Amino acid sequence: MKPIPLLEETSPALYAELGMISGVEIHQQLLTERKLFCRCPAGLYSRQVHAEVLRHMRPTLSELGEYDGTALMEFKTRKEIVYQLDKESVCTYEMDDTPPFMIDEEALDIALEITMLLRCNLVSELHIARKQYLDGSIPTGFQRTTILGVDGHIRACGKRIGILQLGLEEDSCRQVSDEGHRRIYRTDRLGMPLIEMVTAPQMVTPFETAEVVESLRRLARATGKVRTGLGATRQDVNVSVEGGTRCEIKGVPRLRMLPRLVPHEALRQRGLLDLRQELLDRGHDAETFAASSADVTSMVRRTQFLPLAQALESGGECRAVCLPGFAGILTWPLQPGISFARELSDQARVVACLDQLPNLVHSDLPDQPITPRNWGAVLKEVGAGNDDVVVLVWGPGQDVETAANEIVDRARQAIIGVPPETRQAFWDGTNGFERVLPGADRMYPDTDLPPKEVPSARIEEIRSRLVEAPWERARRLRKAGVAAELAWTIANGAWFGDFEEAAGSLAGGHAASVVACILPGLVRGGMARPSGEQVRSLLAALDHGTILFDAVPPLLREMAISGEDAGAAQVALGLWPAGADERGAMIGEALAGVDRRSLRKGGDAAVRAVMGKVMRGLRGRIPGAEVHEAVVSWLKEEVQHGR
Repeated sequence: MKPIPLLEETSPALYAELGMISGVEIHQQLLTERKLFCRCPAGLYSRQVHAEVLRHMRPTLSELGEYDGTALMEFKTRKEIVYQLDKESVCTYEMDDTPPFMIDEEALDIALEITMLLRCNLVSELHIARKQYLDGSIPTGFQRTTILGVDGHIRACGKRIGILQLGLEEDSCRQVSDEGHRRIYRTDRLGMPLIEMVTAPQMVTPFETAEVVESLRRLARATGKVRTGLGATRQDVNVSVEGGTRCEIKGVPRLRMLPRLVPHEALRQRGLLDLRQELLDRGHDAETFAASSADVTSMVRRTQFLPLAQALESGGECRAVCLPGFAGILTWPLQPGISFARELSDQARVVACLDQLPNLVHSDLPDQPITPRNWGAVLKEVGAGNDDVVVLVWGPGQDVETAANEIVDRARQAIIGVPPETRQAFWDGTNGFERVLPGADRMYPDTDLPPKEVPSARIEEIRSRLVEAPWERARRLRKAGVAAELAWTIANGAWFGDFEEAAGSLAGGHAASVVACILPGLVRGGMARPSGEQVRSLLAALDHGTILFDAVPPLLREMAISGEDAGAAQVALGLWPAGADERGAMIGEALAGVDRRSLRKGGDAAVRAVMGKVMRGLRGRIPGAEVHEAVVSWLKEEVQHGR
């Protein structure tokens, strides 16, 4: 049994040893007025609920007469799906009561533009397909989707990263809650246009994965036609190691989680492969593996273990599952602080809806919550030997039976290796089972919408107005003298065009700091967003020397309130740069008013104290560096004269 390395112990050499590769699927909402296949407004989030719809999802056969494994798993959960409707953002199409409208043309144009930026080969005719979803996130049970381009690429991580395809599809509902057999969604996000960018599995470290995700997000945002904010961009990360299987970490909400999620999944798969070898060495065979279970409710009826006692008091049952030859396996480490027993618990939680944790215990636990007397009776009932492990699981009768079957199934899969799964991302960087990985059987043609030709004239018109890729923008800015870290920020910011138009000779100086740091900081702090024209007027004034850099924050605040340009704001605040003759007098007058108690601190503390007092009246009129020089000189003189 190999220990799990700490995250800080991981390195490119470890990932190479594991044979780790990863790819990403990035889902980006488009900034359109309407939803993709209806005429409801897009981006209208609401807390109002005017009606609710209750549905139960059932799997359907694919075109080849087969069921998708994910659909079958979701069906076993026996979930009630409740949709909360706001009349302003939902229609009968989304409830599958009327046919779809033709695809939204604005969304199609934006998606085609991003497809071209990714250098994909464009399809000449769009074919809408249905992608089955039985988790309830789409009321129809399927998502309408189409592929716009294939076989593209970007430059990232110092190499060419392949783009397998770009698709245009409708977004799903927002999940409100998921407890027991009841899952609640809100439909305001449903149907919003969404692109899916799928990369080739070419990233070999977590940091490469994060860099590729960031590059794709920046490329989409460079168009100015995509939504931003939490949830507007979501990424699924596919991870596998040599000998393992592709597992998908679903819906990672924040980029900064990737450097933890990816290595933990790689190490989990390595742990599962080591565990499989141990089981094979013990003589296990997945084909012949057999486990037994029994109802042991009466034997643990008087238990003092609170989770189990509460379940039994509520009319629940307890079953014991004997896994032959699995002694020591359930404590096998897979992720930091997580053993193989968690894999069993997750499957019981998701499929059997036993979501009150803990939902099981096992006989190999070092600190037993079940008394030896209870365990003795249970082990005897299922005929467990020294080489076996017994799992106790509890809850409502039918759910417990489902959970017992899932525990046996997950144990059998451990003999095979790493099962292909969709995994849920947790904030600590670990992950848990969410569902079986979907297969091709869930896709089938949509018969409600005809194929749609994409004329070459439309493609050429979009191509003629393509934006410059962010990395190309940043390269030009660096050549103009902008520091590398500021260049990236400006290239991906909302004021790139204004900066380039107005900054002039100050491209490598204060103007870059205004656009990259000061403006975004003030807007994040609640200041109203200034217009491009206002920003250009301020940068031009800064370039011409008619305003000082220190005056920028108060001028921007005044411009945001008044709606005027930099000149009018300067007049309103009186922030004219002081002339050479009056600067000395102004500084001298300010220093004369300094409280001598400030000097007691001495050294840099005294400089900071005096600067804070003096600059209150001089900021924006005299350069801070000049004031600092005068303050240091004044303090030196004060010390020499013992004042």
